Amino acid sequence: MLDTTETTTETLLEVNNIEVIYNHVILVLKGVSLKVPKGGITALLGGNGAGKTTTLKAISNLLQSERGEVTKGSIRYRGDRVQDLTPTDLVQRGVIQVMEGRHCFEHLTIEENLMTGAYTRRDGSGAVSADLEMVYNYFPRLRERRKSQAGYTSGGEQQMCAIGRALMSRPETILLDEPSMGLAPQLVEEIFGIVKDLNEREGVSFLLAEQNTNVALRFAHHGYILESGRVVMEGPAAELRENPDVKEFYLGMSDEGRKSFRDVRSYRRRKRWLA
Repeated sequence: MLDTTETTTETLLEVNNIEVIYNHVILVLKGVSLKVPKGGITALLGGNGAGKTTTLKAISNLLQSERGEVTKGSIRYRGDRVQDLTPTDLVQRGVIQVMEGRHCFEHLTIEENLMTGAYTRRDGSGAVSADLEMVYNYFPRLRERRKSQAGYTSGGEQQMCAIGRALMSRPETILLDEPSMGLAPQLVEEIFGIVKDLNEREGVSFLLAEQNTNVALRFAHHGYILESGRVVMEGPAAELRENPDVKEFYLGMSDEGRKSFRDVRSYRRRKRWLA
């Protein structure tokens, strides 16, 4: 069992009370605050439409392409305000996002996809080759498929490729959006296991947005739960797993046993969170 004791090391990423508006009128995030500590795995949880992806895109400065903007609050990395930087500048500072849906370059091979992740590096071909070998060691399946076009590989292999491509930039922090989406449970466990290994062996910090609360809370150290653009609960992952509200609304459990969301008749707790 993974030790999910909350890490007490320095804060790398701090999001302070941000609001995000799309098209100058649609308020999506309503005062979201969170912290990502160095060397930690932090989970951003909630259902579809809760604001998880928008939060990650606000951090990685990818909102403008969708006519979104941070209108209030601040985003800081290692104490420096970063919300006005370009995505490339942020990558050079050590922060990179793995987008929801994997987004590999379909007509490039797996290895060509991985090498695109190193385009900002200036430390020489030897260091890049060493990191490519490191990626293949973590993802042996990618080594086997390295000459295959990414568009003809499986969803799990494309997710591995997307994470591997991010690793090729030598990140300090990875923003990982819905890594379990569309994957079989066995593959989900495999990918989260690799995330755990990268965190423990390579020191990579993670902020992962995930609807699969059950698996995320088993691998994360700390969690934040979003609903309707607000953080409604946060705490150490081990405590969230045992919280009755989380069990009922996110793990499908109650004191009477397992329930589906459709069977839950009372929303008193949910209303209390949003009060």
